[in-house]
Amino acid sequence: MFQRVLVANRGEIALRLVRALQELGVASVAVYAQDDAGAPHVAAADVAVPLQASGPAAYLDGRQLLRIATAQGCDALHPGYGFLSENAAFAQACAGAGVRFIGPTPAQLALLGDKARARALAQECGVPLMPGSAEAVTLDEARAFLAAQLAEGASGIMVKAVGGGGGRGMRAVRSAAELPAAYARCRSEASAAFGVDGVYVERLMAGARHIEVQVLGDGSARPLALGERECTLQRRFQKLVEIAPSPSLPQALRARITRDALRMAAALRYESLGTFEFLADLASEALPYVFIEANPRLQVEHTITEEVFGVDLVQAQIRLAAGACWADLGLDPQAPPVPRGYAMQWRINAETLAADGSAQPGGGRIGALAWPAGPGIRIDSHAAPGASPSPHYDTLLAKLIVHSPAPRFADVLRRARRALAECRIPGLATNLALLRALAARPEMDTQAVHTRWLEEVLPELLDAAQTIAASADQERAEGTLDVKPEAAAPAPEGAVTAPMPARIVQWSVAEGAVVAAGAELGILEAMKMEHVLQAPQAGAVQALLAPAGSYVVQGQPLLVLAAAPGEGAQAQAPEAAHDPAHIRADLQRAIDRHAFTLDAARPEAMAKRHAQGSRSARENIADLCDAGSFIEYGALAIAAQTRRRSIDDLVVNTPADGMVTGIGAINGAQFGEEKSRAVVMAYDATVLAGTQGLRNHAKTDRMLGIALAQKLPVVLFAEGGGGRPGDTDVPVVAGLHVHTFAAYAALSGQVPVVGIAHGRCFAGNAALLGCSDAIIATRASTIGMGGPAMIEGGGLGVFAPGQVGPSGVQHANGVIDILVDDEAQAVAAAKHYLAFFQGRSAGWVAPDTRLLRQVVPENRLRAYDTRAAMAHLVDAGSLLPLRTGFGVGVHTALARIEGRPVGLLANNPAHLGGAIDADAADKAARFMQLCNAHGLPLVSLVDTPGFMVGPDTEKTAQVRHVSRLFVTAAKLRVPYFSVVLRKGYGLGAMGMTAGGFHAPVFNVAWPTGEFGAMGLEGAVRLGFRKELEALPEGAERDALFQKLLARQYAHGEALHMASTLEIDAVIDPADTRAWLARGLAGSRVREAGAGFVDTW
Repeated sequence: MFQRVLVANRGEIALRLVRALQELGVASVAVYAQDDAGAPHVAAADVAVPLQASGPAAYLDGRQLLRIATAQGCDALHPGYGFLSENAAFAQACAGAGVRFIGPTPAQLALLGDKARARALAQECGVPLMPGSAEAVTLDEARAFLAAQLAEGASGIMVKAVGGGGGRGMRAVRSAAELPAAYARCRSEASAAFGVDGVYVERLMAGARHIEVQVLGDGSARPLALGERECTLQRRFQKLVEIAPSPSLPQALRARITRDALRMAAALRYESLGTFEFLADLASEALPYVFIEANPRLQVEHTITEEVFGVDLVQAQIRLAAGACWADLGLDPQAPPVPRGYAMQWRINAETLAADGSAQPGGGRIGALAWPAGPGIRIDSHAAPGASPSPHYDTLLAKLIVHSPAPRFADVLRRARRALAECRIPGLATNLALLRALAARPEMDTQAVHTRWLEEVLPELLDAAQTIAASADQERAEGTLDVKPEAAAPAPEGAVTAPMPARIVQWSVAEGAVVAAGAELGILEAMKMEHVLQAPQAGAVQALLAPAGSYVVQGQPLLVLAAAPGEGAQAQAPEAAHDPAHIRADLQRAIDRHAFTLDAARPEAMAKRHAQGSRSARENIADLCDAGSFIEYGALAIAAQTRRRSIDDLVVNTPADGMVTGIGAINGAQFGEEKSRAVVMAYDATVLAGTQGLRNHAKTDRMLGIALAQKLPVVLFAEGGGGRPGDTDVPVVAGLHVHTFAAYAALSGQVPVVGIAHGRCFAGNAALLGCSDAIIATRASTIGMGGPAMIEGGGLGVFAPGQVGPSGVQHANGVIDILVDDEAQAVAAAKHYLAFFQGRSAGWVAPDTRLLRQVVPENRLRAYDTRAAMAHLVDAGSLLPLRTGFGVGVHTALARIEGRPVGLLANNPAHLGGAIDADAADKAARFMQLCNAHGLPLVSLVDTPGFMVGPDTEKTAQVRHVSRLFVTAAKLRVPYFSVVLRKGYGLGAMGMTAGGFHAPVFNVAWPTGEFGAMGLEGAVRLGFRKELEALPEGAERDALFQKLLARQYAHGEALHMASTLEIDAVIDPADTRAWLARGLAGSRVREAGAGFVDTW
């Protein structure tokens, strides 16, 4: 068991944790913010340590909490709920500090904290999901999803934050008009609460009930379920009343939901307490329940599970974290305890409600508290007489837990009504009267409710609550909007009251002073911020009612200001004149500091760079991003070398630590502000040779995290020499723990990733470049996994930089996708490439498709260039060929058809007669994966005699390479269209048509199309060998061969194939573009399916 545990929380849960530790014989260390010094958990703990801040920020300072835990000799830390309880990075930091985080593992927190990953887990486990997006969506994507769901008869959609929980960042949307505001609000709430503003969308389940399964795990594949809780009674996704077990859930459905929760927990080998949450629709047979999220922490409502099962969940959680096993706890996952009766939890909040459901923190000072008593009554609260709860924290004041062992829900509801009526909280505005009104509703008896029901009846509940408050014989009215807490004494006439709980820093006036309206009366401090108290009217200060330095509550009279008579009442304090052009000293310091980061601050370095025919990192970014759109992150970073160099030296010579990073707009004029945003990162070759330092790694990690969360494309200018050995500020041995490479690689398939190489790109810089979807390189580039110094150090020889991976080599071997002359062309190519992933374009120009009729020669033996077909098929100027130096047996390119982005593949008859070799197969398979990952439809132009064969070919592992086409195509989610230009033979043709002639959305042929199980000449030689060999060599045998060949050709011509329905149509080549345009307009991208094992 632990010896000493830090309780990293406040309020009632901190008190609950301290008491649990006391009962386990474990010393507790409490922490408290400056405005929490008088809180009950401070006095209850064995040791209490102040935090150097006020408000929630104090409890969110993980570094300070760990310093205290270490200093106090704590071997564990309990986060409670809220604050840092679901923060994977904090849990990892605890592990690094040798302090046991009492909760799930960092990996489990990270996975379940990402709603998209949690949904993916549910999908892997076969758990039903609400139709929705698999990742964060743009506003346009949300609009499209809403339109589709409404068209299918749904009542609307849910917009949800990708990270976090607790009802924040969630909105129900029932019409297109509501969506923009809900989308923006969810993003802002999620960003404020969780630091991630991505949102995803789900179908809205009307009439749903909220069911959560309580899971306890020991890190094995045998987690324990302790029943479920009904959390349907909620306001704006904030739970108000919880019930255990659910009184409405049929037993069969309860069993299915519990089974699925356990299946997901087992898949994770879940540790500690957590809930797996579901929406249930008892009226639906097709989709009776769906998984919505998991909360990997102790829940506010854990109390009712404790009551019905007789298990102290908090102690069980602590004991498991300390290494106890199921037997030690007296629990068995195969035979879980049976619930006894029902329990309800009622959340008593210090808040007042408006008819629209919005809440305001309740003000006042608590008088003589009176809690209910009797069998089955429990109160978890941090309320104390004389206290004034801070409005800066969660408004939860107390949890009233009511339990009845009887098997009838009506019994526990009657007990709850009695307990609520006995509660007395004088002096403070609460929701107590609202809870009493809710308990009296007839729907509570029948549980004929759903998750939106409380909001629907809220106006009626508020009216009833007002009646209850007005008729009750209490010291004050309870918890309604219009009834205020009873004051100790009426405020004097002319009183100026405190606008917030605060400390009076100073008075700026004395008694008797005459002031104008708006004049400064004094300074108040709240949450470490100073606020000017201004005169609401002109008048004379008659009395100061509180001394400077005293703490006051909201609404407390501070001074008496008698109104000025006559014309004096109109006196206004003069407004301070401000020069908008004035630069204050603090701003000037920032401006001066930023000046060192600009190219103009280093004229010699820029002159040298330009003399080499190269551009600076900032010049490339300025060319890439729309004017004025780039916002830079981390500009003030310097190299981590302060132990060996002065700060001034580093500021001047290591600006931005050699890497410029930020977010800008690319092609904004064409695609709009939202779709044009992209993360841009550029190593600066003029700063420490563009090497990778500790701080530019940190900057990269920051930007990659934003790119993943926001689903933003990434462009990396990768020029540089790899890892930097000279950073000395952080003691490391090898530096192999950095997350940058894994984070960059994790973007693959999630967002478009473009790498640009110019000059020297070695080692770590090359490793990042190699993880990019597309590599654009200049002819002056050299790309290698090790530079000359590393090669020489390894005893592998001495080479000049230009000899290590020059562009000619890397283009021919497929490393470089697009080879250009210089950086200007590289930037232009990056813009062109990214445009294909930014949406459909307007203003396209159609080619003259009649020219397609002449692409294939009438002589069926004559080679031709299929790139002409590509060019005459797509929008003018849209074609962007990829990997032109590699795998020349297949051409690949991105293009547009009527503005729609597509991927094009075409066999190359000029290479091996169009036969597909290993390199061509690799090129085609990777291109298919690229288009599939980013939702681009594929168009295949087929002219192949099949896969290349022969002894030499098999030495290239041909079997594995060409099989990639089948495995990749089998997992495509994008539409695939095939057009056979001439030869469509054997397995090669099947590989070019997504695995088979009926696999594409359509597979059509031009009149020049010819088909067979193998090449026609070979089919004749093999099939008619005896007949041919019976004739002497010469004209007679040749004549027979040509006759048989003509017969085979007639049998395999396109018209005959169409008549047997092996292809869909034979079309005029000039109509190919029209066919594709219609096919693209009606096709859809499917949901991503399971992964696959590549054959090579």
